[in-house]
Amino acid sequence: MLGFLKHPVVLSVEINVNLLVLAVAGLISRLWALSYPRAVVFDEVYYGQFLSLYMKQIFFVDDSGPPFGHMLLALGGYLGGFDGNFLWNRIGAEYSFNVPIWTLRLLPAVAGALCVPLAYQILVELGFSHLVAHGAALLILFENSLITQSRLMLLESVLIFFILLGVLSYLKFYNLQRQSPFSARWWFWLCLTGVSCACAVGVKYMGLFTYILLLTMAGMHSWQLVGDRSLPNVSLLCHLLARGLALVVIPVATYLLFFYAHLTLLYRSGPHDQIMTSAFQASLEGGLARITQGQPLEVAYGSQITLRNILGKPMPCWLHSHKNTYPIRYENGRGSSHQQQVTCYPFKDVNNWWIVKDPGTQQLVVSNPPRPVRHGNIVQLVHGITTRYLNTHDVAAPLSPHSQEVSCYIDYNISMPAQNLWRVEIVNRDSDGDIWKTILSEVRFVHVNTSAVLKLSGASLPEWGYRQLEIIGEKISKGYHQSMLWNVEEHRYGKSQEQKEREVELHSPTRISIGQNLSFMAKFTELQWKILTLKNEDTEHKYSSSPLDWITLDTNIAYWFHSTSGAQIHLLGNVVTWMSANMATLAYVALFLWYLLRRRRNIHDIPEDAWWQWVSAGGLCVGGWAVNYLPFFLMEKTLFLYHYLPAVTFQILLVPIVLQHMSDHLCRSKLSKSMHSAFVVAWFSSVYLTYHTFRPLTYGEPPLSKAELQNLRWKDSWDILIRKH
Repeated sequence: MLGFLKHPVVLSVEINVNLLVLAVAGLISRLWALSYPRAVVFDEVYYGQFLSLYMKQIFFVDDSGPPFGHMLLALGGYLGGFDGNFLWNRIGAEYSFNVPIWTLRLLPAVAGALCVPLAYQILVELGFSHLVAHGAALLILFENSLITQSRLMLLESVLIFFILLGVLSYLKFYNLQRQSPFSARWWFWLCLTGVSCACAVGVKYMGLFTYILLLTMAGMHSWQLVGDRSLPNVSLLCHLLARGLALVVIPVATYLLFFYAHLTLLYRSGPHDQIMTSAFQASLEGGLARITQGQPLEVAYGSQITLRNILGKPMPCWLHSHKNTYPIRYENGRGSSHQQQVTCYPFKDVNNWWIVKDPGTQQLVVSNPPRPVRHGNIVQLVHGITTRYLNTHDVAAPLSPHSQEVSCYIDYNISMPAQNLWRVEIVNRDSDGDIWKTILSEVRFVHVNTSAVLKLSGASLPEWGYRQLEIIGEKISKGYHQSMLWNVEEHRYGKSQEQKEREVELHSPTRISIGQNLSFMAKFTELQWKILTLKNEDTEHKYSSSPLDWITLDTNIAYWFHSTSGAQIHLLGNVVTWMSANMATLAYVALFLWYLLRRRRNIHDIPEDAWWQWVSAGGLCVGGWAVNYLPFFLMEKTLFLYHYLPAVTFQILLVPIVLQHMSDHLCRSKLSKSMHSAFVVAWFSSVYLTYHTFRPLTYGEPPLSKAELQNLRWKDSWDILIRKH
């Protein structure tokens, strides 16, 4: 029974020396003097703001993408003991001693370093020789732009790492498909593909391009399985379900997990609360939650309420009125009703309070017991401070002449009767008998006389309206646009019938926890929608560029400049590598079309296995370049050179593939092969020489003289910073 003890326990470990050496070389190139410069470099000023909010667990919204990348940067801050106390307001500002800059830059640097062995392993899995794979790894190792982007607190290197990991995982899974389907290794690589794609998308939405590419490849391979008559139906179904689980379900679940962690960690109220709905704000500690704690849930006749527009654009605002009236005549000559102005005001104010009144009584307080307002009930909305009734009529709105003016009615004793009855419609109701609830209910107010809907037009009124936002009665209303929807944010039961006592009551702060009723999926849906639709105004940037500038490297970005020594860091690619990548892409497309045409004529210039290897490699590398590059021509946003880095990474992988193909199938004689080998050696030497030449601009040291900087300006379009004295 204990016979196994007679023999020593032996544990054997296989170490791929190639991968180990490449990983070490990558780490050295990316980690060397990582804390230099100890100053804010370019977009570190942007990511640093969110990092500080993470450290303080304060909620924020970043319209540039999902939260996973920020969480990884925050992990570096957590490992370094960062407390979040630093003012990220200026590029070039010196970091204070409490900022652990080495650990903040560590994860991007490690991710960038690991891209070197990943490039090697991808080409091995594509079936190319170790020599070709080494070539790809060395090109990534000596690519100046990738080094620069990896050594700073930025996310492109992390994005590229997960992209390459996803590609490698899928290739390993596909190669195992023929040998051992449904084995533990097969499942591991398939699931890792899905997780890697989710991580890439979770870092930046640019990762979606490669995810779509891998889904397309998986779809094509699955279609081949469908045509395999030797595969039993049950086995085929298992294959399809496994791919659906690993490449769709797991990525979606992982993506949701990022948001769950994000919302769990950031539970405190912060500067971005105002763009979220009242229900979302009330779920955060402090802020609106502090204001709304203990207020009544059900809106009743006599309730005192503030009404927040659901849209939140162009800015969050509340239904508001004040004693000023509309001008008798507008600048364009049109007349108004000269009634009291009703606007949407982007700040909390006592004039935002309204009283929900029962049209059948004169009572402005809540009865005992309270009579709740339900879906479909008719109400009057009385402005709390001026006691005038919310009204609309067949008079053109000041800035939207095709819509009705909304006002608070003043009786001028003329033939203009009050029209102040509104029907409450709860849009997100569960049944027609639903009660109007604080924060949770999204309601629209339909005017009984004209069927117009109370709506925020979004236009800013002139000086006579204090630049507040216009409120209109929309005559034709199809559907439930968010500009027509309102929710009660602050709420109290009115107790004072006398106006002076009521004004004191309206000025006093309100005191149900609504947040606990908001589910994770409700929070996720709202936050995801805000990320996708919230757009900051894109302004022209000094270093912005067009996609056409990227392929020819006609642009660069000055990341950092030392005012005393003149040392500087630039995002600038290895010119030889980028130009070679362009030529390799053109050569591949030309050869592919030539082979395809010849094969149509039943002429096979290369062996069948070499052809399919050529197609697979091109589909991955050229396809990866195309899906990560071409979409930028359709984007209306400020673009920078670093947006091209994922695309150029795929392009770089193609270079040694094309060189190897030329050697194996185009160089027929020994002389041509020798000349090709000599050319490759000279070309690789020029790649390294270019990397070394621009190394001072990649690492920021040593400082260069004016003459040396002028010599590095290989293109007139490059903005190399040269001091005049």
